[in-house]
Amino acid sequence: MYKDIAENVNMRLNLLKAIKNTHRNPISRVFHLVGLSLYIIGFILIATYYYFDNNNSLNVSSPLYGIVLFPLAVCLFLIGHKIEGNLKAMTLIIVMKYLRSKIRFR
Repeated sequence: MYKDIAENVNMRLNLLKAIKNTHRNPISRVFHLVGLSLYIIGFILIATYYYFDNNNSLNVSSPLYGIVLFPLAVCLFLIGHKIEGNLKAMTLIIVMKYLRSKIRFR
């Protein structure tokens, strides 16, 4: 049990270290911060559309606004990584490489 917890903490620390090393440029960090904000706002817009009844006072007309924000956020992430010069260091790619290195097929 303790070994699993230690591995989980170690994975989080290594992942945070990798993310910090691939996001050094302040302009890139701004693009990532705005992109992450758009992701969160998009998710909230979609969730409120499906969670609340359309007759409710929120009057969220369509989830389209939230859906449009997702590709916009990805574009900002890509621009940030282009500025850094490390398109191959996107978080999803880093996570997949890390998991592939830890999962051993026997």
